Amino acid sequence: MQISQRISTLSESLTIAITAKAKQLREAGVDVISFSAGEPDFDTPQIVKDAVMAAMNKGCAKYTPVPGTNEVLKAVATKLERDNNLKYATSQIITTVGAKHALFNLFQAVLNPGDEVIIPSPYWVSYPEMVKYSGGVSVFVEADDKSGFKITAEQIEKAITPRTKILSLNHPTNPTGAVYTKAELEAIAEVLKGTDIIISSDEMYEKLVFDGEFVSAASISDDMYARTVTINGLSKCGAMPGWRFGYMAIPDESLAKAIKRLQSQSTSNISSLVQAGAVPVLLGEADADIAMMKAEFLKRRNRAVELINKIDGLSVSSPAGAFYLFVNCKDIEPDSMKFCDAMLEKAQVATVPGVGFGMDGYFRMSFATDMNSIETGIARIAEFVRGY
Repeated sequence: MQISQRISTLSESLTIAITAKAKQLREAGVDVISFSAGEPDFDTPQIVKDAVMAAMNKGCAKYTPVPGTNEVLKAVATKLERDNNLKYATSQIITTVGAKHALFNLFQAVLNPGDEVIIPSPYWVSYPEMVKYSGGVSVFVEADDKSGFKITAEQIEKAITPRTKILSLNHPTNPTGAVYTKAELEAIAEVLKGTDIIISSDEMYEKLVFDGEFVSAASISDDMYARTVTINGLSKCGAMPGWRFGYMAIPDESLAKAIKRLQSQSTSNISSLVQAGAVPVLLGEADADIAMMKAEFLKRRNRAVELINKIDGLSVSSPAGAFYLFVNCKDIEPDSMKFCDAMLEKAQVATVPGVGFGMDGYFRMSFATDMNSIETGIARIAEFVRGY
């Protein structure tokens, strides 16, 4: 059976593929320690479960409006104003099946064949695939260890062409954990003045900032607010990865309406029960749970960075946010796919090759797992590197 050309060009998500492979090995009895998954190991807060149970008992099983219930849309608006100093009407907000769905909606709604999307590299694996599927062209702007894996306003300015449609921002970033400062975002804002470039601001890890503070791109100025589509969700900070709750805030009413039309013909509304469960988190009622998780992630980050940097040939900078280390392995093996495949086979440690994020010679490891697994897994990595 033939499949479409668009689908034929897509690659499988490398992070999902490696996580699935690690799970299969575990099920086969192999003692695999997986640092590949980008999901918290904590259970979903009890307040979320209670909200869903209450909704179930009330018969909350019907279709909702495509963007979401009035209750959840108000909760998103409240969260954005409280946490980010951003004001949106409920008509400007759409709930989605995770943040990935929101990004897909945006790219599908605004990109025409040949339109360019500026993507900082290293990047989350799905960005270029979504752009390609939507007919766009990815323009990669590379950051490195020296810049703290952050691109500059000057680099963005050089990358802009008459075909530039979107600047894809993600901070704290996956895979490096880099966090843009207010001054850095202000410099980017200056470069974009006078253009029609949309900013796709993926802020999934905003509550997991360990050094400095998080600043939402749309909060920088009126001009930035007008051009920014803010995308977020509860998979990471709310320990709700399998619930698939995301949302997007869109200042342009015509774009919001277009995305609602698209969603009405694809997924329609997201699960009514998931919407009910998201409300207490959005309203701040799970903040104590989030603070607990953040404190534990910080301990894990510090320990993982310490242990990795003791291994001759490997090095890593301490990430300011998220829950990943982007480890430099160039001195041992510049081919990250080869290195990670060998590490999984010989050391039974699953990590994600940097090539999947657009930067070979590195690998990503998540510290969203327990301390014992971190210490045991890195000990295995150290032994593997010594014999490589």
